[in-house]
Amino acid sequence: MEIAILLFDRMTTLDAVGPYEVLSRLPGATVKMVAKAVGPQRNDTGSLALVADYALDEVTAPDIVLIPGGPGQTALMDDQAILQWVRQAHQTSKWTTSVCTGSLVLGAAGLLQGLPATTHWLAYDALRALGAEPTEQRVVSAGKIITAAGVSAGIDMALTLAARECGDAIAQSIQLGIEYDPQPPFNAGAPSKAPSEIVARLRNRSRFILQGR
Repeated sequence: MEIAILLFDRMTTLDAVGPYEVLSRLPGATVKMVAKAVGPQRNDTGSLALVADYALDEVTAPDIVLIPGGPGQTALMDDQAILQWVRQAHQTSKWTTSVCTGSLVLGAAGLLQGLPATTHWLAYDALRALGAEPTEQRVVSAGKIITAAGVSAGIDMALTLAARECGDAIAQSIQLGIEYDPQPPFNAGAPSKAPSEIVARLRNRSRFILQGR
């Protein structure tokens, strides 16, 4: 099973690494980090790089496609080489997935027209402008497309995908193996739960660059 994770400059690290920790443990899985050019791709703070070992034309028909998000996603939405790769990979993929604002790339590629989908909560309007129907669910499935909400939701999405691909027992074994048992110190992980002043502050200071069409 070939799994392609798209890397790009100014991605959010956990969007890629969280799902990687789950999907790399699927039986028979081969995970390939893919980018326009082989080499390091820096995250959204510039302090960490992930290395792409494969160029786009080297991984054209993966079984699973995963598009992370992050501020750099804005440039991808105008990058025809990236969008064409996404469309081509989606034609033959078993699953096409995204995390956070990675769904905006799927939308820009024309894959979400009329479909329910999710993204980071700050990007709902941008997602809607691309023809999708935003929902506040953490993981949204629409046929073979699975989108995850912001950042940490990528782990939930990957576990959901693991269960669909390999069964609940395998998914639960992976969850236990990585000891994914969230118990955050605050009940502030969604705008409907966080204090209103925190929501407003994050809206004003957001690092995400969210542009629709």
